[in-house]
This record gives sequence, C-alpha cells and structure tokens, in this order.
Amino acid sequence: MFDFKFKNVLITGGSKGIGAACINLFALNGANVAFTYFSSKKNAQKLVDKFDGTIKIKAYKVNISEPGDIEKSVENILNDFGSVDILVNNAGIWKEGAIDKLTLDQWRETITVNLESVFLFTKFILPSMKKKKFGKIINISSTAAQRGEAFYSHYASSKGAIISFTKSLAAELGKYNININSVAPGWVYSDMTKKVFVNKKYLKSEINKIPLGRIATPDDIAGPVLFLASDYAKHITGEVLNVNGGSVLCG
Repeated sequence: MFDFKFKNVLITGGSKGIGAACINLFALNGANVAFTYFSSKKNAQKLVDKFDGTIKIKAYKVNISEPGDIEKSVENILNDFGSVDILVNNAGIWKEGAIDKLTLDQWRETITVNLESVFLFTKFILPSMKKKKFGKIINISSTAAQRGEAFYSHYASSKGAIISFTKSLAAELGKYNININSVAPGWVYSDMTKKVFVNKKYLKSEINKIPLGRIATPDDIAGPVLFLASDYAKHITGEVLNVNGGSVLCG
C-alpha cells in the first residue's frame, strides 16, 4: 500500500519508543533510514542490524542540545544518503516541574531539546529539500500542546510552539512542494511514560478518560506519521493529526 522505495528518511530520537516504531514502519515499506540517538547505543545497533542488507540504514549519535552537533550530523547524513526526502522530528523529553519550583535551567533544557532541535534539524535539512522541490516534514507534538498540562508547563509550551512552527512553515514552504504537518499523540506506552503507569490506579483512571478505552502504543503513532509522509497526504499541509483515542477532541 505504501511505497517509500528510493526515499531517504531522517528520524530524530529513533532508538526507542515512537522513533523506533517509525523506523520499523518506514523500513518495512522500503525507505532508507537515517536516525539519531544519544544514550541508547545498544537499541540503535539492534535496529541497524535488523534492517541492514534490506535497506540502507545508519544511526548517528547526536547531542541535540548542541547546535554544532545537529549541524554536523545533518552534514554527515546528507553526505551518506545524498538527500533527505522525509524528516520526522521526534526527539524530546518530558520532565515534571511545578511552576513555582521549575528552574530556568530546567525550562531551558526542555525548550532546547523539544523545540530548538526541531528548528535546527529543519533549518539544516531544508536547503536540500528546496533544491529537489520536494519534502515531507512531520513534527511530533502532543495533546498537551493544545490543552496544557499541569506540572508540565515547559513541556506543553515547547509542544505548542511546534504546532505554531508547523503551521508557519506550511504557509512559507508550500511553493517548494514541501508538506509540513504535526502528529499530536495523547498517552503512549513508552520509556518516557512507564514511570507514571507504575501506579495502576492512576493508569486505570487515565484509560477511563479515553473513549477508545486504551493507551496508544508507539505503532499507533508511527502509522499516522507514515501516512503524512506518503503520497496519500500530498494535499495536506499545516495540519495537526491528533492520535489520542478521542481523549482530547480538537481539530
């Protein structure tokens, strides 16, 4: 159904969770995949080993808090793959912080990792997309971006800005045949959220708020990402695709 043969995909934060699910799905549909990781070298190597020989795949260790690291990684990826047709800005962090206790350093860490990295990867990839007059960019946002999230105001702020960034660039870059959209997950089972789901009572209460009655898996998010990167979505840009089981009904 989906054919990404001869397409090159870059996925940030690809060693686990949503990023790893995206790698699996793009690879299974024929894409060549470059992806970044920082601390999970073992997971990254497993993904490379899984698909090596069937597609071109390579992992790049990148500290996305460092602009120079991002710029160098994009340079290396473009040298290795020739071009990037699809960029999935997925890397991010989610750390609790009550507003009266949140430090400026904690605020800046989240904004740097979640928002500034999206800006920089996009900025450094765009010249090659403009040259080809083709590109698909999918930014991973969150339901928190649209309704806010108590004790995570820095996270919600960073993800809300991603939505505004997505819409702004959709208007700016459409003339270059570049589609830019966002996928906004609700709760997802992942390394990032497992600490809160240890509390089974809390887990049950959150599930009860979801009309479809379950927490999403990373694969549930990767599917919509694949769709937005495909030719089936060629006339969609500047949109936010909510993937939350109906827990937040906004369009």
